[in-house]
Amino acid sequence: MEKSNENKLEEHPKGITGLFLTEMWERLSYYGMRALLVLYLVNALGFSDKDAGVIYAYYTSFVYLTPVIGGYITDRYLSYRFAIYFGSILMLLGHLSLAISGLSYFYLGLCLLALGNGFFKPNISTIFGRLYVEKPNLRDSGFTIFYLGINVGGLLGPIISGTLGEKVDWHLGFLSAGLGMAIGILVFYFGSKSLPQSIWEKTKTPNQTYTDESSNSLNRYQNDVMPKIALIGLLSFFSIFFWMAFEQMGSSLNLFALRHTDRNMFGFEIPASILQSLNPLMILVFGPLVSLLWTSLSKTNRNPNPILKFVISLFLLGIGFLVMVIAANQAETGVSVSLFFLVFVYFWNTMSELCLSPVGLSFVSKMAPTKFASFLMGTWFLCTAFGHYAAGILSGYQKEWGSMVHFYGLFVVVSWIASLILLGIYLWKKNSILPLLESK
Repeated sequence: MEKSNENKLEEHPKGITGLFLTEMWERLSYYGMRALLVLYLVNALGFSDKDAGVIYAYYTSFVYLTPVIGGYITDRYLSYRFAIYFGSILMLLGHLSLAISGLSYFYLGLCLLALGNGFFKPNISTIFGRLYVEKPNLRDSGFTIFYLGINVGGLLGPIISGTLGEKVDWHLGFLSAGLGMAIGILVFYFGSKSLPQSIWEKTKTPNQTYTDESSNSLNRYQNDVMPKIALIGLLSFFSIFFWMAFEQMGSSLNLFALRHTDRNMFGFEIPASILQSLNPLMILVFGPLVSLLWTSLSKTNRNPNPILKFVISLFLLGIGFLVMVIAANQAETGVSVSLFFLVFVYFWNTMSELCLSPVGLSFVSKMAPTKFASFLMGTWFLCTAFGHYAAGILSGYQKEWGSMVHFYGLFVVVSWIASLILLGIYLWKKNSILPLLESK
């Protein structure tokens, strides 16, 4: 009997399948459109690399900036369910607008996508995290599984939308992304019915309610809540350096694949946009292994805490761009580089991502007080927005940098310095940080 209960505790909560599939279809639409964005601006509309980089920077940063606003509004005025539906419908309208010719519809579509994402993204992540309140030991593993849903969509989106956009018609590619969003809305409608009603309720636990003005209540707030919020802020800040480098995949690395990479294989030229599927494909292959690794290590109390996982992530990211420096050095001689250079770059970037992005989502959902849950999840995405903005702006200056070797070398140096600084902060404040990380 005891063995049966023990096995039951190791099972993931019911209802994660519906959220997994909803996120999968929504990400299919997003990454399908993202794979086409810079290529469409440069090849179809005749934008310069610099101007395309600026638009990419504004769009991808606003996609992660609007969750701060959406999270704030939801915390105070909206239900989680309504916010997710509202955001989904806005994104569907955005994809449909992109499918219509004309710059006005193009810009309108980007605005609707960014606004819709602001209501959708923080709330579906918050709801997923609330499923693990009773099983905190499975939280990191659960968010890695959730992350697989993101990357199934990330794998299929560029293949479907990228192929249709580059080989048939750009607007048909954007339309196919909209179809993915429409399916996502239907999946959420039926899948959310299996979720427990309690996760939709914005109830506060005694440990998370601080309306009493007594000194004891104030001390508890200062000693418990504020340090946790500070930790969320610390990791959110260091995530900026990750996204600044990682998001080169959708911009400068996408153009590198188009211009400097030999994409011929078995007599067929692979569209540059399809290479955006390498990262999600690798996450689908290695994500379950990483999830099992975290679960296995947690049983022996050797699972690295979130801060150390961030340190590892930034170090691995630097390795990936070190490979890119080698590829850029060859490309500058006028020789097209092997496709396998990008495969190795995306491999190390993927390993880095698995140590940071799902871990960050898990960390915020665990540490954030219920009263500020969506807002703090939005703050995580705000720092992601800063990283995306920096990535887009920097990508536009690749040609003006003077050397692609120096350009990609920048990300090696920044990633490794950030890793060392974060490790130093952790070792310096370890005694005060560890109790917070171990708290339920």
